[in-house]
Amino acid sequence: MKKLYLLFISLVVLCLSSCVDIEEHYDFKQDGSCNVVYGFDMSNAVSVLMNLMSDSVRATPQFSMSKDTTLNFYSALPDSTQQKLSPDEANMAKSSNLTVKMDLRKSIMKVNINHLAKNAADLEYYLQHISKISMNGQINDVAKNSTGKGFDAQQLVAGQDYYSYEVTPHKFYRIIDKTKFNAFLKKTQSTLAMAKAMLIDMPYKIVLNFAHPVKKINNTKAIVSADRKHVTLITNMDEVIKNPSVMNLKIDF
Repeated sequence: MKKLYLLFISLVVLCLSSCVDIEEHYDFKQDGSCNVVYGFDMSNAVSVLMNLMSDSVRATPQFSMSKDTTLNFYSALPDSTQQKLSPDEANMAKSSNLTVKMDLRKSIMKVNINHLAKNAADLEYYLQHISKISMNGQINDVAKNSTGKGFDAQQLVAGQDYYSYEVTPHKFYRIIDKTKFNAFLKKTQSTLAMAKAMLIDMPYKIVLNFAHPVKKINNTKAIVSADRKHVTLITNMDEVIKNPSVMNLKIDF
C-alpha cells in the first residue's frame, strides 16, 4: 500500500510537468562532480485543473492527500519499470532523490528530482537517460484518472529526449534535435492547445553555476554573471516552438 501511494504521488507529479514552472539547476564543483536539480512547480496548473473539476471529483480521497517528503527515486518507480532498467540505469535511479510537496486542496504541487553526478561522464549519462526512466510507467493512465479530463501530458514529460548532450570536465553542450522536436510537437498538439486554452503558461529556466569562469557561450539570450561563473537562461514553450534553437547551449569553462 505504501509503495502504491508513493507511486501515485510521483506519477501525478510527473504527468502534470508539461504545464508548470520548470527549473533546471546545475552546480559544478571543483572536484568535477555536479549536483543536478530538476524543479517542477505545478501549483498554477493544479489550481486551473481543480477549478474545472466537479465537487464529487474534488471530494475523492486522492484529492485529500497532503505530503511533504523526500524519497528515493528508484523506490518511487513501479516494479514493472524497475525490472526493465539496465544495471546502470538502476544505479542512477537509486542515487537520485524525489522531493514532493503536495496539497491538492490548496493547489500546491511541487517536486524536485535531485542527482549528484560524480563526474562529467556520469552527468552526461544521467541527462541522456533520466527522462526515459520517468516515462517508462503508467503516466498517462494516472493523468487521466487524476484530472478526470483525459489531459494527455504523457509525451511532454519526455521532452528531454529531443536533446543531445556532450559533457566533459570543461564543456557543457546541449543541442536540440529539430527533427525530434517537431515530432514531439506533432504528438503533443492537443495537449499544448489545451494548456494554452486554459491559460496555463509553460515557463522554463536553467541555471548553471560553474567552479571556473565561462570562457565561451553560444547563446546570446543567456545571461552571464559579472564573474562569469553563473549562466541563466529564461524562456517559455511559446518561444521555443517559434525558435527551438533558443534552447541550445554550448558552454566552455
